[in-house]
Amino acid sequence: MPEVKTYLSEKSFCIDADSILGSLAFPIIVVSCKNEILYVNGAAEQFVERASRRLLGSLLTHIFPDHSPIIDFVRKVRQSETSILEYGVHLEIPSNGSGVFTLSGAPVVQEEGVVVLSIHQQLTVRHLERQQETRQAARSATAMASMLAHEVKNPLSGIRGAAQLLERSVSGADKSLARLIQDETDRVCDLVDRVDLFAETEFLIRQPINIHEILELVVKTASVGFANDINFVKNFDPSLPLVLGNRDLLVQIFFNLVKNASEATSSPLGQVVVKTEFRSGVSLKLSGGKEKVHLPLCVSIADNGVGIDESIIHSFFDPFITTKVNGTGLGLAFVAKAVDHHGGLIEFDTSTNGTEFRVFLPIEQLNGEKS
Repeated sequence: MPEVKTYLSEKSFCIDADSILGSLAFPIIVVSCKNEILYVNGAAEQFVERASRRLLGSLLTHIFPDHSPIIDFVRKVRQSETSILEYGVHLEIPSNGSGVFTLSGAPVVQEEGVVVLSIHQQLTVRHLERQQETRQAARSATAMASMLAHEVKNPLSGIRGAAQLLERSVSGADKSLARLIQDETDRVCDLVDRVDLFAETEFLIRQPINIHEILELVVKTASVGFANDINFVKNFDPSLPLVLGNRDLLVQIFFNLVKNASEATSSPLGQVVVKTEFRSGVSLKLSGGKEKVHLPLCVSIADNGVGIDESIIHSFFDPFITTKVNGTGLGLAFVAKAVDHHGGLIEFDTSTNGTEFRVFLPIEQLNGEKS
């Protein structure tokens, strides 16, 4: 393996690349233009339960069947001559069962046909769990919308009417209690109205949209309102193609994400970074079939807050899940549903240094079809 040169304390020294790759916790496999295995790290040996001496020089098909998606994935990386990231890939490993993984591949510069492949098991499962969580949150929120609208809102109007009549016939402390009943009834009605937003949109109008116009509107609205003391940093890629989407839903998606990010930071040092980029190799394999959706348009919203409470991470997109004192827990559940409506993917990373949400969306092609 080639040597990688680095510098420390103004003294140069060389580190063998094998030491670097060998220290990584996920499998790394390097294959030639003929799919001969040129290198495996320790994690790859454990992954396939074979020693490197048995793997080096053998074909990739000695580990994975000819029909395995990983064989096709390596071919695509080689042909595209660019890095590719693919979620939700089901792999069968004769010596280690099967599972769902994320594949990351990149061609080696100046080494024709050579591909570096990495396999991410835990990260993939987490990504897919989160994606399934968002879809499940969308479905459960929709069911609750119908139930609450019909079973809760109607009797609330009767309760409020009775409280109004009561207020007219009492005085003093009793009058304030009657007023409290009305106020709390109004609050519950408002909550039901918010949940009703989750009702299925049977005919969702979509059109080609410049995502930056949406983000500019959201940031401007936030800057003059609830986030007037937050420092917004915009890092936009002006070459991005149009997204095929519903304008109102997209505004609400990013408005909710920006609002959450703003509330997570501490003034006056609070900062929210809104970034767009094109990721040509990102795709999501749809469950129950072979079809893959390409999601090259990425919008990320990152804050410098303290991160998400670990106790709610696994149910973060579920309705009514919140740690805010006056929060309803509906904002991110709505985001989950709206992103799902667009055939997109939402994921997040969080630590004590902040949280970053990434929304991946399909683009509008020149022929008018979704990517």
